[in-house]
Amino acid sequence: MKKITLIQKISTGFLCGLLSLSVSAQQKPNIVIIYADDLGYGDVSCYGMKKIRTQHIDQLAQQGVRFTNAYATSATCTPSRFGILTGKYPWRQKNTGIAPGDASLILPTDHRTLPGMLKDAGYQTAVIGKWHLGLGTNAGIDWNKAISPGPLEAGFTYSFIMPATLDRVPCVFVEDHHVINADPNDLIEVNYKHKTGNDPTGLENPEKLRMHPAPGQGHNQTIVDSISRIGWMSGGNRARWKDENIAGIITGKAIQFISSNKQQPFFLYFASGDIHVPRYPNSMFRGKSGMGLRGDAILQLDWTVGQIVKALDSLGLTKNTMIIFSSDNGPVLNDGYLDQAVELVGNHHPAGPLRGGKYSAFEAGAKVPFIVKWPGGIKGKQTSNTLISQVDLFASFAKLTGQTIQPDEAPDSFDMLQQLLGRSRQNRPYLVTHAGTLAIISGDWKYISPSKGAKVAREVNIELGNDTGPQLYHLSADAGEQHNVAAQYPDKVKTLAAELESVQGR
Repeated sequence: MKKITLIQKISTGFLCGLLSLSVSAQQKPNIVIIYADDLGYGDVSCYGMKKIRTQHIDQLAQQGVRFTNAYATSATCTPSRFGILTGKYPWRQKNTGIAPGDASLILPTDHRTLPGMLKDAGYQTAVIGKWHLGLGTNAGIDWNKAISPGPLEAGFTYSFIMPATLDRVPCVFVEDHHVINADPNDLIEVNYKHKTGNDPTGLENPEKLRMHPAPGQGHNQTIVDSISRIGWMSGGNRARWKDENIAGIITGKAIQFISSNKQQPFFLYFASGDIHVPRYPNSMFRGKSGMGLRGDAILQLDWTVGQIVKALDSLGLTKNTMIIFSSDNGPVLNDGYLDQAVELVGNHHPAGPLRGGKYSAFEAGAKVPFIVKWPGGIKGKQTSNTLISQVDLFASFAKLTGQTIQPDEAPDSFDMLQQLLGRSRQNRPYLVTHAGTLAIISGDWKYISPSKGAKVAREVNIELGNDTGPQLYHLSADAGEQHNVAAQYPDKVKTLAAELESVQGR
């Protein structure tokens, strides 16, 4: 198993070496999805952020289409990732909630996913970064042996992943089927039910922490890199990551994949760990935003985008590469650690004009930044208010690459290729989002189905959108969902409730 070289300044020698490389002409465009984590609708400057400038993300928008009415399928990470990679609403399948670090694989291996469909179209397909879709089977995972099934069995030809998410053990990288830097004399054990081994925990050894967990939110179990996580882990000390190096390492792997596949079509699903907790970006960014570690992580995310774009430019691949930038769900400030995100947010509104946030059925839960750039196929400087979902990428990419969708594939994906290319403004006929309850958007109207859940997640101070009665909002007049007009429009409530029920039954 090969050892990782820590990458902190990719823009120096590595990219310079790419300048001399040439690329053969190809007809099918390369496709790169850059998927941010917990980035809110208002967290980048081309969507209204005033306190810091996200110059590289903004440049994507300048050179492509910036969508103002685009959605993830869900208000949390695992289900949104399931939706984008399957073309299927996650609530149609069990066990698609936020996955523990030792969850079994939830993606199908018996029919095609988005990367599998593109592989059939002749693409090399890679996932690099955060996975959080489970690994192995219900029998459990032995982290010291070949881990399967995983991304390779779900349609990718290469994978380099953080298995779960940054605040959950195991805090290791897995390349294809193996943990990087695993040591047979220091076996890895992971447990989500009880402590394993003698590693210090945040609960028992708070003096060993550089960042303390928020009271009552967990995140106080095994300490890795001076930060306590969710779950217990022992062993694998050589394999454990350093948080400040994660962005550099996965960005370097992404550039290597692009370079290695420059002469054939490739699909890269690059899932950043930023700006999810625990936020501890590289020293290049810490203290630079004036907004604490959360703002610093936004700067690091923007840098990552810039490095990937720079690599494509250096290799002569820019014109024939489609880049899609988006986020898995809406924003959250205090989500498990006391990193001063709340205290230093100032007058910045991470969700922009929207109500709610991560975990919420309100708009800020699933309405996200969404930018598409493809110099060879898209005219730049466009803004589109077209209703579109990440779940539509499956059908749209199938159309783009001449693939036929099979009956057991992508049941909720619409062909929105012309909309992605900025050539059509026709809305998706309807769109369903998922939090604690389901909501449906049709035209300017949004209906949130009744729910008995809590109205506010007090630990994170986010309105969840739950209500025992129906909710109806006219979004074009009330983007902030301040006025529930269900009582005034009972026929519209009835129509949308019936439409949602019909979608659920398909």
